[in-house]
Amino acid sequence: MMTAVLSNSGMDDAGRRDLLYRGEVFVYSATPATRELIDFTRELIDDAFDGRDPETAQYHMAVEDFAALLADLKPRFIHHPRCKELLPAVMEERGCDLESTYFDVPRLRTSTSDDYLSSGISYAFHPHRDCWYSAPFNQVNWWIPVYAVVPENVMAFHPRYFDSPVRNGSARYDYGEWNRTSRVSAARHVRSDTREQPRPEEPVELEPQVRVVPEPGGAMLFSGAQLHSTVPNTSGRTRFSIDFRTVDIGDVRARRGAPNVDAACTGTTLRDFLRASDLAAMPEELALEYEAEAAAVAEARTPAGAS
Repeated sequence: MMTAVLSNSGMDDAGRRDLLYRGEVFVYSATPATRELIDFTRELIDDAFDGRDPETAQYHMAVEDFAALLADLKPRFIHHPRCKELLPAVMEERGCDLESTYFDVPRLRTSTSDDYLSSGISYAFHPHRDCWYSAPFNQVNWWIPVYAVVPENVMAFHPRYFDSPVRNGSARYDYGEWNRTSRVSAARHVRSDTREQPRPEEPVELEPQVRVVPEPGGAMLFSGAQLHSTVPNTSGRTRFSIDFRTVDIGDVRARRGAPNVDAACTGTTLRDFLRASDLAAMPEELALEYEAEAAAVAEARTPAGAS
């Protein structure tokens, strides 16, 4: 299929979600709320790097020290109460109804240049769909660069696979087990990453691909069902970006979302989502329903005799 990139669209959130579920991508210029978010993020980053230029510090630090710094910085960002104030403002500016929109914690992502650190705490993602990792098919991904980015250090979409299956390892992925064991060990994977993560199990054609380069504080929105990957960073600078995910509870209840063409994972990430208006938890009955449905899909897609 062909993916269209819609720039600064005035479409309302319902219409936007409908197109996102069909594989389109939206990109927006920086706004007051996103500028406030990246200003706050830069303050945390500057404090952590203590006078070093964060984008070039990799050339002046042992990789183990760099990984240890990120292992402290990233959880501080993720769990900082200020993020739970700033993200709803970002969503509201983009037309989301805060009563029906739920969001998960934001992640601070890094992509170092020239394979300096590409595992564990700064994982360089192979082609994947978030839906291979137990994300619901109505998930919308938000991606915001903290500093200027270039085509050589962003992410790539592989749109021909949006509605075409890729043989992958999602059948061996259980979100509950990942939370219990693999997530907490990220910082220990410095030279390589041995954690079980769903990946293609057949050759994937990386071209043609789509790369979007927003300005700092610009926001890119795409479906969690999009096949995407980390571009091998050859820019000479470490890329810092923020991402978080949203779901609309009306779509969650109605099972409205992108098609499931190849995911067979178990569990669900729905319990990670909080209502944007008051931080109320996702209703437990919805998480239980999605877990049961994922288990049924996984069983149907697992060949007889396979483990």
